[in-house]
Amino acid sequence: MGVDARQVLAGVLTITMFVMLGDMIKRDHFDSLPVDSEASIHGTSRKQSLVSNGGGPWKQDGESLSSCWSKPVLEEADESQGYVTFSLTNGPEYHVSQIADAVVVARYLRATLLLPDIRGSEPAHKRKFEHVYDVEQFVKKLDGVVKVTKSLPSKVSGRNLAVVKVPSRVTEEYIAENIEPIFRSKGNIRLATYFPSVNMKKTKEMSNIDSIACLGMFATLQLQPQVNGVVESMVDRLKTLSSKSNGQFIAVDLRVDILEKKGCQGNSASKSKSCYGPQEIAMFLRKIGFNKDTTIYLTQSRWDSSLDALKDLFPRTYTKESIMPIDKKARFLDTENSEVEKVIDFYMCSESDVFVPAISGLFYANVAGKRIASGKTQILVPAAHISASSTDYISHYVSKKNHFAYSCFC
Repeated sequence: MGVDARQVLAGVLTITMFVMLGDMIKRDHFDSLPVDSEASIHGTSRKQSLVSNGGGPWKQDGESLSSCWSKPVLEEADESQGYVTFSLTNGPEYHVSQIADAVVVARYLRATLLLPDIRGSEPAHKRKFEHVYDVEQFVKKLDGVVKVTKSLPSKVSGRNLAVVKVPSRVTEEYIAENIEPIFRSKGNIRLATYFPSVNMKKTKEMSNIDSIACLGMFATLQLQPQVNGVVESMVDRLKTLSSKSNGQFIAVDLRVDILEKKGCQGNSASKSKSCYGPQEIAMFLRKIGFNKDTTIYLTQSRWDSSLDALKDLFPRTYTKESIMPIDKKARFLDTENSEVEKVIDFYMCSESDVFVPAISGLFYANVAGKRIASGKTQILVPAAHISASSTDYISHYVSKKNHFAYSCFC
């Protein structure tokens, strides 16, 4: 009996369809989370949450905002002969607030502000301001607000200064009651800022002291050229590696040592968490629509085996040691440069297309402020229970516009 050519053709087509279907199933299994399981849990399909823009829910940056504050003018006749000194400590997220408080105090007292040094966690880890930040820009931005000097006169000893504790987001009332009397008595003081809480809330009405805090927090600190060059080269490298996502990349503040201290390495069903481990971050990013080709930068300096769970789902995951220019590693990746590494991370997280804080706290809050000012408002905060839409995880600093940056910028 002869073979019907149409039957043969139909058979070939059927086999081809099954091969294609099998390939689709295989690709879906390795490249994305199962849509049907998400739909059964959340009552929706993941497809509804995706934006077709480089394989993930990417959002275009907004425009940089304009400052709302007016720069005050300092009358020479009103200026005191006293000095206010302080140090930048604990990393860039603290530097931002320490600068703002020091400028506010010096302005209120009509005192001259001594250019701060930078101190790390170890006594030997001490460096000059100009090793990290741009001195000329700092002095220029404060011109007419407070006087800045690079050194104390010989008649003033830095060792004998009265140390005064200053709470972050210091108020005029606190200065008048707790700082001014000591300053009037001693003539010179040294500030020691402490952080009773992470207070980055927007103020209801802009006051004169808020304008000065805005200026100190958002306008004075710029990286010196060499450090800035390292950050720019790393950003460019990540953009090159992100060709499959239109040059866009995610920065995740994830540091293994902090996660271990907070007990965040394992999975948890808790609804309220302050940090998330590598596997949780990986599942979060995949669930809201980012695919395996997404490029991720981690604030962790060197690779740790605990990060493998993240790299399994996102092979394009990098730390500083893998993307920093070779000729810069000796200078910026040794044990004595931990403070500079933190500064690099702070600015990398500020420049990325998406920022994900795996750890809550001041780093997250101050990176958010810098991003809001520059229009980079795609800040996604993980949660223990994940839906399929990335918009559900936009930081409250952005969705509610309750960050102090919204008091400073219009």
